[in-house]
Amino acid sequence: MPDQAPAPAGRRIALIAHDNKKRDMLEWAEYNLDLLAGHELFATATTGHLLQEQLELPVTCFRSGPYGGDQQIGARIAEGEIDLLVFFWDPLEPHPHDPDVKALLRVAVVCNIPVACNRATAAFMISSPLMGRGHQQWDPASGQARHHQAALKVAQAG
Repeated sequence: MPDQAPAPAGRRIALIAHDNKKRDMLEWAEYNLDLLAGHELFATATTGHLLQEQLELPVTCFRSGPYGGDQQIGARIAEGEIDLLVFFWDPLEPHPHDPDVKALLRVAVVCNIPVACNRATAAFMISSPLMGRGHQQWDPASGQARHHQAALKVAQAG
């Protein structure tokens, strides 16, 4: 069943990077500056300020991740107000807010938004021709996900 959502003028992209990944985020954003400029950007505090200061990108900043920024972005995802998540998290360092990180990734997956957790995936995502096409997020509270699963089963059986 093709997606009939209209093509967006620009995506709403959330950008987050753990401390050891901020340099990766800055380099990736600088390389993709022209592509990012056509989208509305959101970020946790330190990542957002870094992108604003170093690359002069307009970024709406939330709190720092450990102080609720991950949760703020997760809430925006749940409300359908974020289209993509680029989250360069550091799997080799312990983080006191690991439950928030896990909750953020969970809500992104449940709401069916694209998630990139490293530079390679982010590069594929931002340069994809699908960036210009409509995409339907799922609202799990509406039962929409169950409807899509049922339609997929019917399509596979037919």
